[in-house]
Amino acid sequence: MSDNTSPIRLLVVDDHVLFRRGLVALLGLEDRLRVVGEAGDASEAQRRARELQPDLILLDNHLPGVKGVDALAGLREVAPGAQVLMLTVSEDEQDLSAALKAGARGYVLKTIDGPDLVRAIERTVAGESVVSPELTAKLVAAFQALHAAPAAAPTTAEVPPEPLDSLSPREREILSLIARGASNKEIARELGIAETTVKIHVQHILRKLGLSSRVQAAVYASERQRA
Repeated sequence: MSDNTSPIRLLVVDDHVLFRRGLVALLGLEDRLRVVGEAGDASEAQRRARELQPDLILLDNHLPGVKGVDALAGLREVAPGAQVLMLTVSEDEQDLSAALKAGARGYVLKTIDGPDLVRAIERTVAGESVVSPELTAKLVAAFQALHAAPAAAPTTAEVPPEPLDSLSPREREILSLIARGASNKEIARELGIAETTVKIHVQHILRKLGLSSRVQAAVYASERQRA
C-alpha cells in the first residue's frame, strides 16, 4: 500500500482503448498518481494485478466476456492489498449493489470530472467508500431491497431503541454531511474542526450504529431523512 509520500500505484482496466489511453494520460499528469499497468479484459486484469500488486484498480464494468463486477473476486484474491474503484457508465442499481457487495470500495460514473476522479482515487486508497452523488438514491434503493424483510406479525414486545438516538448532536451533524457525500476533509472545513477529530467522530458513529463503512452510514442517514 502506498504511504503518504509515495505515488498511488494504479492499474487501469477498460476495454475501450482510446478511453483507456486518454485516462492513463490524464492520471499521469498527477504527481501523486502513477499508472503502473493497464488491461482490456478481466483475464488480463487478473494477470496484471497479480504481477503488479497495485494500490488501486480502476475497473470498468462493461468488459468483454466477464463483467467487471464478476471479476472482482478474482482481482481481490490475486491482489488483496489493492482497493477497487469502479469507473463505469452503468447507473443500474443492481450493478452498483453487486459491485459494493463483491468488495468494490467505490463506484463512480465516467462523467466524473478529472479533479473529482483524482480525489475519489485518493479517498478510496485512504479507506473511504466513494459513490457518485447522482447514485445516492439508487444506493439507498438497492440497500433497502437487499435488507427488505416480510412484515412481522403484530406484537406487544417492547420496541428496541433507535440507534440514532445514541448519537451526540455533533455526530448527527457529521452523519448528515456523510450522507451528502462529504469527505473527512470537507466535513472538517464545514464544521471548523480538525480532520483527525472528524475521523474519531466517524469511528464512534459507525460503532454506535453497528455499521462497518461510510457507505452504510450514508444509506442509514438517507433512509432516516426519507422516513
